[in-house]
Amino acid sequence: MSQQVRRQPYEARDAAPGGEAAARRLRREFGGAVLLPDEAGYDALREAPYSDIDPRPALIAEATGPEDVRAAIVTAREHDLPFAVQATGHGTQVACDGGLLLRTGGMASVAVDPATRTARVAPGAQWGQVLAEAARFGLAPLAGPVPSVGVTGYTLGGGLGWLARKYGFAADSVLRAEVVTAEGRIATASADRHADLFWALRGGGGNFGVVTSLEFQLYPVSRVQAGTVFFAADRAAETLALYRDWITDYAPAELSTAILLTRMPDEPGLPVDLRGRQVIGIQAMYAGEAEEARTLLRPLWEAAGPVLLDGMRSTPFAQADMGGTAPVHVELFDTLPDPVIEALVRAAGPGSPVTTVEIRHWGGAIAAPGPDAGPVGHRSASLSVILDAYTEEAGQALRPYATGRSFLNFLRDPARTETAYTPQDHRRLREVKRVYDPDNFFRLNLNIPPAGPAGR
Repeated sequence: MSQQVRRQPYEARDAAPGGEAAARRLRREFGGAVLLPDEAGYDALREAPYSDIDPRPALIAEATGPEDVRAAIVTAREHDLPFAVQATGHGTQVACDGGLLLRTGGMASVAVDPATRTARVAPGAQWGQVLAEAARFGLAPLAGPVPSVGVTGYTLGGGLGWLARKYGFAADSVLRAEVVTAEGRIATASADRHADLFWALRGGGGNFGVVTSLEFQLYPVSRVQAGTVFFAADRAAETLALYRDWITDYAPAELSTAILLTRMPDEPGLPVDLRGRQVIGIQAMYAGEAEEARTLLRPLWEAAGPVLLDGMRSTPFAQADMGGTAPVHVELFDTLPDPVIEALVRAAGPGSPVTTVEIRHWGGAIAAPGPDAGPVGHRSASLSVILDAYTEEAGQALRPYATGRSFLNFLRDPARTETAYTPQDHRRLREVKRVYDPDNFFRLNLNIPPAGPAGR
């Protein structure tokens, strides 16, 4: 469970030994800014997106290109400093205390090739940039639900977007990556070059190097039917029970859905019918015609009752506003047995610290990857359940029916990293780690340790 941390400026006396020497060394060949704790801008750049992380690095370096990344890695190794990399802020679960924090947000270029339907991005690029550029050619990336999310971290962690049931995880569409390894070597990983590294990057997170360029496939999706239809929460249990069967019998791969059990704030900016109410939101995106979408979704809408607000619209994919639920407590399920439905309705009810429960349908292309797919797991899951707060009651009620597995992009607890992979994939990832990072230099993350002797 997240704890609110009081953030304080990092005073100069707190600086780790070696920080100033490393800064002097790095500044001789670094193109971007290098900041020590007592310098202007340091406190803003050390911030992480999670309230339970308060990093205090010995120095911060803002990279401008791959050579800067290489120089930062070499410097950190020479001065025996812990090393972490952060772009837009996502993907940072372990504080870089006393180490070198490399910021790559300034490396944000995006290039789309409409002839090959591919995009090439630098590590600081955000999905909003890619969406806008790809839309010029009637193309779509396998983007996340929030445009400000960084492309690279999201993709390396798997990437579960609204087109995933049709085209798979974002990691499945990666074609090649330029990587700076733990020894400071710049390498290109693809299906025919460093194939083991290429496999590991597509779901293994930031464990194998700093990706300075990522190339991935785009898809011919220009318009979609997308949005959320809201209903009173009175029939939440009945709606979830129908959803359990509906996703198996009636949901084509072109249709992605989620059900939200949420308590709306009482704010003037909201429609009057939603203010301060507990509601069901049926979210959907359909890569097809409007009437087809409504026909497919009608059984769910009828089960939920009278419509309070119909937010389904025909819209350019790049402008679909689907939002996202903060993944504080996440479980994967193969189905939704009645006790789980009852627990979710209680968790979203009056007096609970949980304000939103999201039940998301997986399946489709997620569960049917190609033979060379990376280690994104667990593809066989049918549903993910996200709560935006943790309660012991909900945890105890859900745990006996959950798979016990996890998804890397949803994880906040580094101790559970292994649960994001099948045992076979985790063993193979550790072997690749032993080849490319035997000292576990890249460890301030959701860490995969290198295999020991004889694969231990």
